[in-house]
This record gives sequence, structure tokens and C-alpha cells, in this order.
Amino acid sequence: MREEEKKRSSQDSSFKRFFKKRWAFPAIYIASAAIILTAVLWYQNSNSATDPGNYDYNATDVPGKKFNEPSIEVNRAMENFKMPVKDADSVVIQRQFYDMNGKPEEQEAALVVYNNQYHPNTGIDYAMKDGETFDIVAALSGTVTKVANDALLGNVIEIEHDKGIVTQYQSVTEISVEVGSEVKQGQVIAKAGESMIDEEAGVHVHFEIRKDNVAVNPLDYIQKPLSSLQEFDPNAADNKVKEEEKTTDEDKNSNEKDPTGDKIKEESIESSDA
Repeated sequence: MREEEKKRSSQDSSFKRFFKKRWAFPAIYIASAAIILTAVLWYQNSNSATDPGNYDYNATDVPGKKFNEPSIEVNRAMENFKMPVKDADSVVIQRQFYDMNGKPEEQEAALVVYNNQYHPNTGIDYAMKDGETFDIVAALSGTVTKVANDALLGNVIEIEHDKGIVTQYQSVTEISVEVGSEVKQGQVIAKAGESMIDEEAGVHVHFEIRKDNVAVNPLDYIQKPLSSLQEFDPNAADNKVKEEEKTTDEDKNSNEKDPTGDKIKEESIESSDA
């Protein structure tokens, strides 16, 4: 009995010494919190494994789930402008873009005659070699901003690719897009048709590229990225054309005979003969 009492008294004294230490109670508190937290996590994990409905969220990585949200085109600026036809080898250029700085014979060939008036061609006219109709495709990814029934131009589709940058497709039929449609590069949007303003071209598509409503030569940008046109300043180009026209007019006027000047020259010649 005395030995058991000694053991008990020894254990009691050990407990007392343990609790007298400064770190005893904090250690007990931390250990208790860790045990409770572990129990809570274990309980939650066991419930979620058996009943996923306990959590208020919508899974987005469920296999086979279909998403209806439209994707955002992030590489449109990296696309190169393409011809508005699927097979480039099957078409020919009926009429070129009217270049203000082009040769006289090229400018003459780029004029459209309608109602006894001449109009500079503001795009490229493509037609099949055999004169048949063909599919018209989007030259670049973008958003359809205009679909118009126009007998004179032969119906019009306009696609916006960036702020102020659009492609326009005239003389088309069997249109398969509508305003607001998101189209991908190479997607069929219509078929080639005819127009009243250029009946001579027959079945064709009139293709334009515009920056801030200024038509540019499509051949200057086909196979080039959208970013190359983003850097183009149409206002500077307009000013350049105006300056060239002004210079041409001044030269023309200076080369014309001045009746007064001719008279002075004649008087000078007469006096010298005398």
C-alpha cells in the first residue's frame, strides 16, 4: 500500500510540475484546436464525397458539359486579309482599284461607266473564268454590321473587323448572314451576283477594304495582318492626294497659254525685226 501511495503522490507531483510550466496551457490549447479542426475537415470531406449538392456552386469542368457562351476572338489582329473567294486560282480580276497615282491606262481601265458617267472603282471586282457564280467568303473574322438589298450595287454585306476597319462585299446574292452575326475568316456569307452599276462585269463580287470610310486598295493589304491597316492614316492619305491634285492643276494652268503674255512676246519679236 505504501508503494502505491508513493507512486500516486509521485504522479501528482509530476502533473503539478507540468502545469506550473509557462508553455503547458498554450500547448494544450493548440493541440486541442488542431484536433477539433482536423475533425471538422474530415467531417466536411466525408459529406462532400457522398453528396456534392451540399455546396452552392456550378461545376464548369463536368465532362460532356456544353457551353453556350460565345468565345472571344483574341487573335483577329494576327489574321491576314484573304481574298473573298475559296479558290483564288478559279477567279480573275475584272476591274482593278482606281489608283490616284496609277498610270493613265490603268486608271482608265479602273473606271466604271454608269448612266453616261465615269466612276472610279473603289474596290476589286472578282469573277469566275467561266462566268459562273461562286461562293463569297469573309476575308477576315468579324461582326456583320450591314446587310442591304440594293439593286444598283447588287446587294451589300459589310463586316467590321476593328473600330473603323471594315470589308464590304457588293453584287452578292443568296446572303447567309444577318446583322450581328459573328463570322470566321473563310466562312461562306453569300454567292456572287450582278449589279446595275457595273453590268459589264457580269456575275462578280465587288470587294472593298475601308479604314474610317476611306477605301484602300485591297491588293495592298491581302496577305497582310489587320495591324498593318490599323497603322494607316486615311486623313494623311487624303491630304496627300489633295496636294497632288493641287500641284497638277497649278502645273496645268501654268502650261496654258496666256493671251496677254503671247501678245507681249509677239510685240517683242516685231520690235526686234524692225
